[in-house]
Amino acid sequence: MTRMSAEERRESVILAAMSEFARGGYQGTSTEAIAKRVGVSQPYLFRLFPNKRAIFLAACLRCMEATKSTFVEAAKDLPVDERHHAMATSYLERIVNTELLMMQMQMHVAVFVAKENGDAEFGAILRRAWTDLYDTCRELLGFDNKATTDFFSCGMLINVMTALDYPEDDPLWGCIELPTGEKH
Repeated sequence: MTRMSAEERRESVILAAMSEFARGGYQGTSTEAIAKRVGVSQPYLFRLFPNKRAIFLAACLRCMEATKSTFVEAAKDLPVDERHHAMATSYLERIVNTELLMMQMQMHVAVFVAKENGDAEFGAILRRAWTDLYDTCRELLGFDNKATTDFFSCGMLINVMTALDYPEDDPLWGCIELPTGEKH
């Protein structure tokens, strides 16, 4: 059996943290649960990360990177006018894994709670990551502000409907028009 390097172990902690935080949120997830999922001790966990907040931020940033890479990969080698549809379709396929979606939602809640508790830096870090995601999509969509805003608006509606577990045959799904004019 090969030993994992500290970087590989760190990566496994981030992935485990995403799973745990997606389900339990920042407040409801213990570092013990994360350590157990990875198969390490809590003291080892804190050799990799200084505290729970740092673990959560790493999981949030990884979630943002995963979302961004979904869009970048979907748009790769396509003309600008075909990217919106490809990116939206790819995102729909990606959030079938509701863990990614729930992690996004947990980030929103955690920023709000951190602000209420006087931690403005927490939100600033995640806003920078979100702005980077927005700017990347704006670039992929040909620097078209309206297309980018429409893209994120549609994505938020999809997030809410997925999180609220709307059945696939619900008429609201028919209201979501992908850029080609087709309905979801």
